[in-house]
Amino acid sequence: MPLPFLTADRAFDGETEDVVLPFHDRQRWRRPYRPGPHRVGLAALVLLLASFVLVAAVIIAATASVTGAWVWFGVALLLIAGALRGLRLGVWVSSAGLRHVRYFTTRTTAWSRVGTLRVVQQPVRWMGLPRTLQGQGLVLEARSGRGASSPADGPVVLLSTHNADFLGQPAAFDRASDTVEAWADEYRTAAAAEQ
Repeated sequence: MPLPFLTADRAFDGETEDVVLPFHDRQRWRRPYRPGPHRVGLAALVLLLASFVLVAAVIIAATASVTGAWVWFGVALLLIAGALRGLRLGVWVSSAGLRHVRYFTTRTTAWSRVGTLRVVQQPVRWMGLPRTLQGQGLVLEARSGRGASSPADGPVVLLSTHNADFLGQPAAFDRASDTVEAWADEYRTAAAAEQ
C-alpha cells in the first residue's frame, strides 16, 4: 500500500528502480541500496534497549547515587553509538571512490585502484558472523598504482546474499551489486581518462 506522503520524492510502485537523480551531488558519499530489514530491526531493538537504560539512569539519578547514573548514561550512549554505526555499515560510493564500512574499520579505495568487481558464488559469512554458507558475494580486487594486482590487498567481499542487508532478498542483492558495478565502470573510465 503506497503512502502518499512517502511518494513525494520517490515512487514505490515496484516498477521503478533506485536511480540517482540528475540533480543529486555525485561528490557526496551515498549507499547505492537501502539498508535491509534485519539491519534496521536490530538497530531499532538496540535503540529501544538504550531508551530503557536512559530511563533507568534517570531513576537512579533521582533516587540513588549520581555516580551510578552517570555510568548508565555512558552505557546508553555506547548503545546509541553502536546502533548508529551499525546502520552505516555497507558499501558507499561517490565520484572519489568506493568505501567499505565495517563496524570498527572503514576502507576507501579510489576508482583508479579498483581492479575488478564481480559477483562470485562462494562461501559467505552469515550476518557477519563466523559461520559461513554457500552464497553469492560482490568481490573487489584492488590493484596497485602501476595497474598490477596488489597481493597485500587481496579480494574483499563487499556485499553478500547472507548479510544483514540482503538476507532473504536475492533481487535486492542483484540490484545493489549491479549498481555498484555500474558506478565502478563509469568512474574507472573517468579516472583513466584523467591520467
